[in-house]
Amino acid sequence: MKKKKFEILLKGKKAEIWIYEDIGDTWIGGISAKAFAEELKKVGKVDTLNIYLNSQGGSVMDGLAIYNSLKRHKAHKIVEIDGFALSIAAVVAMAGDEIRMAKNGAIMIHNPWVVTSGTADELREQADAMDKVGEGLVNTFADRTGLDPLQISEMMDAETWLTATEAQENGFIDEITDEKQMAAWVPEFSRDKFGYNPPEKFIAPNDKKTKKSNLKSLAEWKKRLAIK
Repeated sequence: MKKKKFEILLKGKKAEIWIYEDIGDTWIGGISAKAFAEELKKVGKVDTLNIYLNSQGGSVMDGLAIYNSLKRHKAHKIVEIDGFALSIAAVVAMAGDEIRMAKNGAIMIHNPWVVTSGTADELREQADAMDKVGEGLVNTFADRTGLDPLQISEMMDAETWLTATEAQENGFIDEITDEKQMAAWVPEFSRDKFGYNPPEKFIAPNDKKTKKSNLKSLAEWKKRLAIK
């Protein structure tokens, strides 16, 4: 059965949550926090939530609300990063009591950004608000990883991309699982849409004319990413 981009399936005392979607239903066009909370409420009391995640991020506010909805749920939460957990999707992943990541997956953390307008005073207020949001994200990652908040802040400043091995070494995940069919790479539209600046090893080796993957390039890309 083909999975929807967002879906919750109830299986006895367990529930599966599939987030193969951007986060936020405004210009991002993905799953809203409101829709997520409404669907999660329908699950009721279960022992385990299995959360399958493959998202390039999106709205910080929606992502934080989804993270908090999951944290409040009393079930044991297992997050499976099947591909991407980028930007605010990385925060959502931190809600897991256990976090697992496919061998060819990727996590990226960076500072929040916003599109805004207004007077000089209004822009200064917006900047102050963004600093507070960023501080909250730093604390979320620091609490889960055990890393010093200053180190997390520096990683966010640098827009840090982590392979599965790097994510495990830094405490973002607990376990590395077998690689998935979907290799985690950043296609051109994602870089344009979100303004990400991934290292070369995370860039999809596509033929820009045909948009088809070159198998020789794919093999080289997997080698660079240390996927065996």
